[in-house]
Amino acid sequence: MIRFAYIIIGTAVLLLWFPQSGGPSGIASVPTVGERFPPPDFESGYELPSPTTPAPRQSVYEYVDTVVLFAALALSSYLVLRTRSRRAILALCVFSLFYFGFWRKGCVCPIGAIQNIALSIFDRDYAVPIAVMLFFLLPLVFTLFFGRTFCAAVCPLGAIQDLVVLRPVSVPEWLESGLRLFAYVYLAAAVMFAATGSAFIICRYDPFISFFHLSGSLNMLILGACFLFVGIFIGRPYCRFVCPYGVILRQLSRISKWQVAITPDECIKCRLCEDSCPFGAIRAPTADWPAYDYNKSKKRLAFLILLLPVLVLSCGWIGSRLRPVTSRVHATVRLADQIYLEETGQAEETTDASAAFRATGKEIKVLYAEVEDIQAGFGLGGWLSGGFVGLVIALKLIGLSCRRRRTDYEADRAGCLACGRCFEYCPKEHAKLKEAKQAIGES
Repeated sequence: MIRFAYIIIGTAVLLLWFPQSGGPSGIASVPTVGERFPPPDFESGYELPSPTTPAPRQSVYEYVDTVVLFAALALSSYLVLRTRSRRAILALCVFSLFYFGFWRKGCVCPIGAIQNIALSIFDRDYAVPIAVMLFFLLPLVFTLFFGRTFCAAVCPLGAIQDLVVLRPVSVPEWLESGLRLFAYVYLAAAVMFAATGSAFIICRYDPFISFFHLSGSLNMLILGACFLFVGIFIGRPYCRFVCPYGVILRQLSRISKWQVAITPDECIKCRLCEDSCPFGAIRAPTADWPAYDYNKSKKRLAFLILLLPVLVLSCGWIGSRLRPVTSRVHATVRLADQIYLEETGQAEETTDASAAFRATGKEIKVLYAEVEDIQAGFGLGGWLSGGFVGLVIALKLIGLSCRRRRTDYEADRAGCLACGRCFEYCPKEHAKLKEAKQAIGES
């Protein structure tokens, strides 16, 4: 399987070097798309310039990417659960970084596809491309069966961070749980802005897209560099504390049919797996609760259950009250603000957007009425998004009052990224491999 993984890497290098047109041209040449209308016949001898931006990739390549995604997910699941080889997982991780990251430029990705799905639900005029739908669903389906094997070796954002983990330090569980709340807020905001047709903020603020495109704004390059620098000491900070798709994968992984098991048989409690995990996903055996702590936790749990609807409603109300701020992300709302400033004499100069609007001859009151509908949508979105965040906070607090019994060191079902590092450190794993090699030698 290791050889097979390296063959895949070699194939990725060939794809990067020899584009679809064939030959090491450096830039893939895409067949020219037919023009909808013939160009005008200029009498002055004017020649149409050649486009500086490559034409969109043919749809056939989108399905090729989908097939590669399915194959990578299947191989990752096999390597994690069957061969249990960290070297092979790392090789597939490198392949995914080159193919889905630098070759496909990080788009379409399952993380950004969240926005396409949200927009299609709330906008009947928008249809999700089949490839985008498959990219969104395939990792979820595999997670339901095999755990977070997409995060293990298929996601390019996770891969680029996994390769820079050099001196990891542990993050206290309470701090990690608190920082992870940002991912839920990010998910709620991304869905709301996409559903209202305002912006795809996940794609806009992807910290690694500039690396994959080998170009981009300075701010995004700095942000990506900061994540990679922090990733030297804090394993995969974007995956653990920011990624909105990881929020969904965490919950599905809790109920997955198969999951990573650190030891092949009996745990000897050597704690080597705990020291090897840079993501804080190894849970230690639990001790019996003292009677005092147990009774105290029961009272706290009852109080938090009663507090749950209060948190949901409070956060929902706060989210709805933020609509004057959040709605300004929508271009129409910003245009109406500019028109109002011009009409009241507070803005001396017009903008391109306001000049274009006035050229249409559309009445200003119609624009204002449209803005009222948009802000009403943000009010409802604020209630739903804020209520979702309040529910998450309440459930996190309730989780602190519950304790699961464990007799061995186990990988946390939700937090384990299936990287395979714990396999390398487990003495029982090495003993099993040694016995297998001896059996092969004797046969």
